[in-house]
Amino acid sequence: MEEPKAFTKHDHAGCARAAMRHAEVAAAEHGLRLTPVRRRTLEILLEEHRALGAYEVLERLAASGFGTQPPVAYRALDFLVEHGLAHRIRRLNAFAACAQPGTAHAPAFFICESCDHVAEAPAKEVRAALDGAAEAIGFAIARSSIEAVGQCPTCRSNP
Repeated sequence: MEEPKAFTKHDHAGCARAAMRHAEVAAAEHGLRLTPVRRRTLEILLEEHRALGAYEVLERLAASGFGTQPPVAYRALDFLVEHGLAHRIRRLNAFAACAQPGTAHAPAFFICESCDHVAEAPAKEVRAALDGAAEAIGFAIARSSIEAVGQCPTCRSNP
């Protein structure tokens, strides 16, 4: 398993470019249209490894000339989430770019309560355990979001 990049030193500009390329490929493979506002919204989410609220995204979209009405941001965010290019982080009522766009996966989100960085990591085993627990009680999961709150390595080492 690859270590979540949000919690390690890395070339973030390269990381964001690679994620955008993966998203573009995934969109093309699925016949999706990355309109200018959708593309800019994804770029905004890729600017840093933390989740952003819809109004923060809207402010940045407005600064880029895309309007100031909330539906502008919400429609773009809904599109990105619906098509696996971004995730909704329910704990924060915010959104983060997907680390593995275009692939079926069961991620878990690790949220630092000190710096607000969010890391996405594979959690296939956790999802399998959740599915097993649901099946044992006759429950059918339609969707789930696995989120853990704590402190990232940097915040733990800098009290």
